[in-house]
Formats: sequence, structure tokens, C-alpha cells
Amino acid sequence: MVAYPNPDKLEVHFAQLEEGNHLGDIWAAARAAGVKPGTIRVWVTRGKIAPILEGATGPVFHLPTIRQAAAGGAKHKPADPAANSRGPHRHAA
Repeated sequence: MVAYPNPDKLEVHFAQLEEGNHLGDIWAAARAAGVKPGTIRVWVTRGKIAPILEGATGPVFHLPTIRQAAAGGAKHKPADPAANSRGPHRHAA
């Protein structure tokens, strides 16, 4: 089960008819989330999001769901943005 599930396909169909284009390829999904396409691939692999369907040219994503996932942020946010897996960076004396 994905963390940010897509709405059902009938709901997506009617949203497409009423409000415009809510579906896009990996590049459109990356632009909607403000990330690189590789990040979208990682989110799919880790179960954060899922494509709504597999098109002939690749996966197709529901863009409002992608925006919601991007707004949700990461599971882990270090207190110090410069911190890495070994702790904060410090200058050698």
C-alpha cells in the first residue's frame, strides 16, 4: 500500500473533464513536486506514490497526488540540515 494513494479512476476521469489536465508523465510529476525525475522514481520504489496507469511511453501520474506527497515531506528531517549519517560536520582542530 502506498503512502499517498491515487483517487479512484472514475473520480480522475471526471476531474479531467471538468478541470483540465491532472495527469502527466514522470517529467510533469517532477515539475509538479519541485523535484528531479529520479526522486519520483525513488518515491515509487519506496511506496510513497504509485502511477495511476502505465502508458506506452512510461508511467502516468495523478499530479494532485504528487503535489500532496511533495508537501508531506520526508519521514526523517535532521535538526541540522548539514548533518549526515555520521552526525553534524565539524572542523578539525
